[in-house]
Amino acid sequence: MINFYINSNVIVQTIIATLMTFFVTALGASVVFMFKRVNEKILDGMLGLSAGVMIAASFFSLLNPAIQGAESLKLNPWLVVSLGFFAGGLFLIISDRIFARLLVHKNNNNSIRRSAMLIFSITLHNIPEGLAIGVAFGSIAKNLPDATLLGAFMLAVGIAIQNFPEGCAVSLPLRREKLSRTKSFLYGISSGLVEPIAGVVGCILVLHIQNILPFFLSFAAGAMIYVAVSELIPESQKNTSSNFISFLTMLGFTIMMVLDIALG
Repeated sequence: MINFYINSNVIVQTIIATLMTFFVTALGASVVFMFKRVNEKILDGMLGLSAGVMIAASFFSLLNPAIQGAESLKLNPWLVVSLGFFAGGLFLIISDRIFARLLVHKNNNNSIRRSAMLIFSITLHNIPEGLAIGVAFGSIAKNLPDATLLGAFMLAVGIAIQNFPEGCAVSLPLRREKLSRTKSFLYGISSGLVEPIAGVVGCILVLHIQNILPFFLSFAAGAMIYVAVSELIPESQKNTSSNFISFLTMLGFTIMMVLDIALG
């Protein structure tokens, strides 16, 4: 099985990796069938750990290869990477605000608006995560310096880890809003459907448009850093054991860093 994965086409590798992240999202959403609530400390710990993994992956698997790639393409590294990085963050900020305003104007039902905003925000965040996975795998086929199969796969693992609480974060609140368990579950897994699609799109773009690869890598990194800083870390730090959660964030970063440097 491992040999099959290693020897597969990068698009197949991307599909398998993003289907894994989708499966974990579905697993998190399925909690609605078992519990009314999930232990907050466990969820916060997973958020903190995955935030550390994603921050490390943003540099070692995305930004560093973007810098190396820009240099090899005779582009201005600091300019291309900076523009891509900030564009990734701005994309999420602007999209969130546009959708929030549309909901305010079209629906005065606070419960429906809150639920819709929750589904949209998590779905929106899953797009750059899927894109990041696809770009990471696509960069391997382009033989970009520091782009490795292990690094790309560990990036997918880090995203998968934080998808479990995201699945819970959609299905459980929807259940509280009086939706059935089945509908809550279906809405929860629908938020993760975009990841395999975005992953394949990102991989195909990288394979066919090499000159924009550094921009796409840094764009994905910027979006992931924004998600980690604005969503994962603040949410995890609401726990009373904030020092322990901070340690898990550092542990996640260290694990990703060691794997990328020692084995990549």
